[in-house]
Amino acid sequence: MRIAVVSDVHANLAAVEAVLRHAEGERALDAVWSLGDLVGYGPQPSDCLALLRGQRFHSVAGNHDLAASAVIDTEDFNPAAAAANAWNASQLDEDERSFLRGLPRTLELEAMQLAHGSLRDPVWEYLITIPGALAQFERMTARFSFVGHTHVPLVFIEGGEGGEGGESAFELDYEQPEAGSVRLLGEQRLILNPGSVGQPRDGDPRAAYAIYDTAAQTVVFHRVEYEIARTQAAMVAAELPRSLIERLSHGR
Repeated sequence: MRIAVVSDVHANLAAVEAVLRHAEGERALDAVWSLGDLVGYGPQPSDCLALLRGQRFHSVAGNHDLAASAVIDTEDFNPAAAAANAWNASQLDEDERSFLRGLPRTLELEAMQLAHGSLRDPVWEYLITIPGALAQFERMTARFSFVGHTHVPLVFIEGGEGGEGGESAFELDYEQPEAGSVRLLGEQRLILNPGSVGQPRDGDPRAAYAIYDTAAQTVVFHRVEYEIARTQAAMVAAELPRSLIERLSHGR
């Protein structure tokens, strides 16, 4: 199987359309896996849900999904995020809210464990530190796991050099395509974050996602150009917070 792994779509239809077109060109739509936050921030929550649910689709719940479906409140959100989430919630019908409420906190599929934040705290943890990675490895029953939430592509390697407890972390360099390919060989365990489709925060505004090839045992990270201005225009029309609109241009 060749599987498109997406995260943090955040109601950005232009971005997810571009990613799915790219994945189709890479023959990687045997399934689509989401690491959560399908809604929030962006202007087209219902359209994004319809498009993704039309695929062979599996997803875990993100904090924005749970807030928009009234499972959790937004007291821990910043004001712009809370305002955008409330607007997203107002656009959803009961079927869409029920779908989001029913998303599992974790999943295990094809020898991968999936969570939005981490296995320790699936909804809220930002897995960006070596201690966090150590806690994730302790809880992993599979060799590999995918996480999202940070909006930054990242790989943690168990037994790598230079890290506390023998773990190392590196961000992927998309100017060197070979650095975007990870082979799932040997006994090393890995934690992989594909970055964000709808709101990247690593300084690169292109949509980020990954392709997991179960036969070749590889994960290849991709960046895809999309019509940022189209999303921004829809956000302006919806009167979403200006800061959320402007940050799309800079990937921050």
